[in-house]
Amino acid sequence: MQNRIEITEANLRNDRLVLTSEINDGAERKPAGRMLTDSDHFAFVYILEQDESFEYVILNEGIWTDLKAALDAGLPVFLHIGNTELELNGFHDELGYLIENIKDNANYGEEMEERVKRIFL
Repeated sequence: MQNRIEITEANLRNDRLVLTSEINDGAERKPAGRMLTDSDHFAFVYILEQDESFEYVILNEGIWTDLKAALDAGLPVFLHIGNTELELNGFHDELGYLIENIKDNANYGEEMEERVKRIFL
């Protein structure tokens, strides 16, 4: 995927989950409210809109326990990028939908299904 934003840190706070990236380019981004999976790399991907293109926030398996905790607690998820914190709208609905869809679904690959089950189900 082009236009990738790699998450370097996930911090659970009392009222939110903050995902941090090392990008500091000052670009204006908007949450698209959509997610997809990258089953080849065992990641969920949140989509951002930037001008006329998209950027992909890569949520690797290393932060899935934090995603699960935020999902269970209903905490909003924010992306900290540069000097901006951007709420990732629709995150819980999209992630919940993907988790349910992956469960018992060989289309995502057996390994992706097992890893998702181990953390989220």
